[in-house]
Amino acid sequence: MTDDAQRFGNPRIPAETITSKSHVFQLGALPPTTYDGGSQQQAHEENFPILTGQEASIQLITLQPGGIREPHWHPSAWEINIVTKGVASWVLIDGNGNNESFEAHVDDLVFAPQGSLHYFENLGKEDLEVLIIQNSSAAEDKDNIGIAESLSQLPPQALSTIFGVPAETFDKFKKFDNAITILRSQ
Repeated sequence: MTDDAQRFGNPRIPAETITSKSHVFQLGALPPTTYDGGSQQQAHEENFPILTGQEASIQLITLQPGGIREPHWHPSAWEINIVTKGVASWVLIDGNGNNESFEAHVDDLVFAPQGSLHYFENLGKEDLEVLIIQNSSAAEDKDNIGIAESLSQLPPQALSTIFGVPAETFDKFKKFDNAITILRSQ
């Protein structure tokens, strides 16, 4: 019998502990990507190279009053959301059709399983801030499927059948090739 630590290395000691890649990232100094309704800052493998291959990223979403994080899902990542400022209304729908709606307050953690449809919106009169940790090193736009993008790509006849209204109802829908990410309630 061989010694596993000798064959595979000690699992408690990373294979590469110090590299020429910086271990520090100034998330707050990153210029935010702004949307009507809020902003997003994210550390991922493209802008924080030490994350390459680590299956980890972190982002800060700021929603202004009336801001909504578009309903979306991640095909290859789960996420843990930490409310750091404000109060949010959440909806999660998993792949089995189970759903849950709730409010999340400062210091609350919200887990969104991989593949679950989820969204949150700012219920308050001040900005809402949510710190999000994902088990994907990819930028948000490379592992995010938004509901607007999804629905706008379906044929009007399919939507007509699903929602029980005439197909012409969907003629005026805007077409989206990518997720909206953040928007403002109407």
